[in-house]
Amino acid sequence: MKKSDLANELAKQRGMKSGAAADQMDRVVRNIVRTLRRGRTAHLPGLGTIAPGTPWKFRPSRID
Repeated sequence: MKKSDLANELAKQRGMKSGAAADQMDRVVRNIVRTLRRGRTAHLPGLGTIAPGTPWKFRPSRID
């Protein structure tokens, strides 16, 4: 799935323009990268966590 596909889906679900949705996605990704660069773990509720390291490691949330 491409970024534009995600932005369009977010825009449709939130009733916003796709450009605004793409900007919102960029902010989220920027914050995740900033957190990892500071050596902290980024928690993604409902998805899992991304831990800093080389390379970054993604641990999916456990689905019960």
